Amino acid sequence: MVRPPDPSNALTAPGTTAPPGLIPDLVTRKSWPRWALIASGESAGVLIVVCLLCVIRCRCRHHHCSKKPRHKEVVDLGRARGTTTVHLVQPDVDNLESGPGGPEHWGRLLLSLEYDFGSEEIRVGLKQASDLRAPTPGGTADPYACISISTQAGHRHETKVHRGTLSPLFEETCCFQVAKAELPLATLRVQVLDFRRFSQHAPLGELHLPLGTVDLQHILELWHQLGPPGMAQPEQMVGELCFSLRYVPSSGRLTVVVLEARGLNPGLAECCVKVQLMLHQRKWKRKRSSSRKGTATPYFKEAFTFHVPFSQIQSVDLVLAVWTRGPQLRAGPVGKVLLGAWASGQLLQHWADMLAHAQWPVAQWHHLQPAREVDQALALQPHLCWPLPRLQQHPCASVSLG
Repeated sequence: MVRPPDPSNALTAPGTTAPPGLIPDLVTRKSWPRWALIASGESAGVLIVVCLLCVIRCRCRHHHCSKKPRHKEVVDLGRARGTTTVHLVQPDVDNLESGPGGPEHWGRLLLSLEYDFGSEEIRVGLKQASDLRAPTPGGTADPYACISISTQAGHRHETKVHRGTLSPLFEETCCFQVAKAELPLATLRVQVLDFRRFSQHAPLGELHLPLGTVDLQHILELWHQLGPPGMAQPEQMVGELCFSLRYVPSSGRLTVVVLEARGLNPGLAECCVKVQLMLHQRKWKRKRSSSRKGTATPYFKEAFTFHVPFSQIQSVDLVLAVWTRGPQLRAGPVGKVLLGAWASGQLLQHWADMLAHAQWPVAQWHHLQPAREVDQALALQPHLCWPLPRLQQHPCASVSLG
């Protein structure tokens, strides 16, 4: 008896579709080696990991391209205006002056002004400067400021020198005596300069503020835009003096070397330099240089040595005075320089550099100040020449010689 053929074992003709139970039967009936199963599993795992990495990389690249750089964002300053009143007034960006070659930026100054109508004194507070222009592109500066009033010729205040910055923090206050009637005519001048020890100081910017346009009924603290240097008339200076200082703490030797002077009146007959030490605001020691005749730029190069113990160096003030004699044979001080604890600005910085660099001479140029201002800073009274009383002869004491 012949068995009918099993339909599952029948061969499928080429080009026809295999029955649905063929592949499962081959998998179940054929024994696969273990290494083939392991290899296929590892291949599937590697393929899945590669696919995941590709997806993550594509997402990261898309996220990076969709970001916008912050420096290209445009902020509308006009919509940010509110109704809040601020005390620090800052110039609007749209009101900045622009030159023919583009906007010129010299920096800004933060000033405070306070006028005392009782004592007729104006207090000028120089707070800070911002975004000063460096003398060289990409460089820095050692800025300091000079403050003066147009109605007080020769009287000015110098701040300390701030090293290596274009945004110095001054925080200094000075006072000027200005009568109430002179306020409409007075002008506040602030010069910002780059300090250079042995050459002419480079101007960084200048502020020219008429006090008649400022409301001094209240205390003001305003930002002001600096202008280009030299827009105001130069001040009448009495001259400059160059000298070096050296102090040796171990031996207590203070050496002052007077080098030269410049900018003096060319009509003077002769001039000399007097060096004086003050201890507790009292005259202590003094010396005098030799005279130089017929020159506005005398060269001295004379050294003067004083013995000052280290315990007294903080109580000592040094005064250098340039004395001149004109054609009328009358000598007088044309200007003085004060160094020590009562000094300010560059003079105080020079004194501090001498103490910081012991046993090394520190030389520098300084503008001469009016003698009256230095005497007032030291609380010195000028010497007064009182007239001698006339001797009256008694009429009975007359003697006849005839």
